[in-house]
Amino acid sequence: MSKQETPPQQQFKRTMKTRHLVMLSLGGVIGTGLFFNTGYIISTTGAAGTLLAYLIGALVVWLVMVCLGELSVAMPETGAFHVYAARYLSPATGYTVAWLYWLTWTVALGSSFTAAGFCMQYWFPQIPVWIWCLVFCVAIYLLNIISTRFFAEGEFWFSLIKVITIIAFIVLGAAAMFGFIPLKDGSAAPGLSNLTQHGWLPHGILPIIMTMVAVNFAFSGTELIGIAAGETENPQKVLPLAIRTTVARLILFFVGTVLVLAALIPMEQAGIVKSPFVLVFEQIGIPYAADVVNFVILTAILSAANSGLYASGRMLWSLANEKTLPRCFARVNKRGVPQLAITVSMLGGVLALLSSVIAPDTVFVALSAISGFAVVAVWLSICASHYVFRRRHLAQGRALSELVYRAPFYPLTPLLGFALCLLACVGLAFDPSQRIALWCGIPFVLLCYAAYAITHKKPQAEEADDAA
Repeated sequence: MSKQETPPQQQFKRTMKTRHLVMLSLGGVIGTGLFFNTGYIISTTGAAGTLLAYLIGALVVWLVMVCLGELSVAMPETGAFHVYAARYLSPATGYTVAWLYWLTWTVALGSSFTAAGFCMQYWFPQIPVWIWCLVFCVAIYLLNIISTRFFAEGEFWFSLIKVITIIAFIVLGAAAMFGFIPLKDGSAAPGLSNLTQHGWLPHGILPIIMTMVAVNFAFSGTELIGIAAGETENPQKVLPLAIRTTVARLILFFVGTVLVLAALIPMEQAGIVKSPFVLVFEQIGIPYAADVVNFVILTAILSAANSGLYASGRMLWSLANEKTLPRCFARVNKRGVPQLAITVSMLGGVLALLSSVIAPDTVFVALSAISGFAVVAVWLSICASHYVFRRRHLAQGRALSELVYRAPFYPLTPLLGFALCLLACVGLAFDPSQRIALWCGIPFVLLCYAAYAITHKKPQAEEADDAA
């Protein structure tokens, strides 16, 4: 797919700094998946199984991010994934990857707004979830259409609140685990007993494989660094630093948080209607702690939705910029914001209204699974694109030293990342509550390939007529 120079009226402004990029990525990750899906994973795999699942997830994130890092530093572009897939796999694959990533975040918007509605019901149980969904849809939309710098600055402070809260949660939770802070009901400190109460792996290895997509959904958002590369100052210097710091913090935050959650919440009490974070602080005898945490979780979820709308809007812009969507989607306003692309992407928030009416506890898992499948498919394309990119780079007789940032342990890194992502998709078939992701995801992929084939026949036919 040949790319022509972007006209000035369709260009983004490079206004993001390292702190914006790191916090944008953390903001996309620390949200619905961590605060709500962790309860589902604990109830499915047990405490030790959840910890193992997140450790595997952290490995997958590291593998994908170093692959993406090499690609992004060599070619910093807005909407990077599908550009790389089109260039190094096939134009149809690039088109499909773009729509999958758009699906990832628009569906995630639905699950995020539903989760935010759950948070509000903690204080206002009499008000339906869908009303809160509508309020938050409007608020997030307004945040995104003001300006990129305003969005990035707001996301920085939102994410900082989340990071501080995660650190406080790990410290206070660990203190409760070992009896330094008494539990509200006067029971003894659990220590590490809940980790092995039902055995290390009460249901075996299969539930860990089944929940890998849910874990990957919790980690999704790290790849936002690649999306924002085209709007970052000095990307060759900033991107490697952002990738290293983001992955390190994620592993620390996620593994530490999951260890505390799994130790304090018995397997049979975990779920998704109430955040496991709130369950933990309800057990700790700190006045209003659960209310404060619920507020922070609400902020975190809305922050993740904010990042998600940013990502999905940029992906539609990038599709139009590559001439696979009408050019109207590639227009940006005087503030450098693709307003039409963001508006269309916001329609994904309608899924929240649907899921809040039709069995929110089960539909929420289904929405998360569909979003998780889509992001894992995108991660597959990142690993495959990196594998082909490095081989092509060397085949052209170019030196490795030309690459400012190189993924270590090539070719093991992209191959292992690809294999683990593929295993996560296979695991969906064994979980009845998440299997809908395959029934929706696979036909969506086939539809994208078919749509690309149909929409790109016409120009070829016209060229043949012109030649005749």
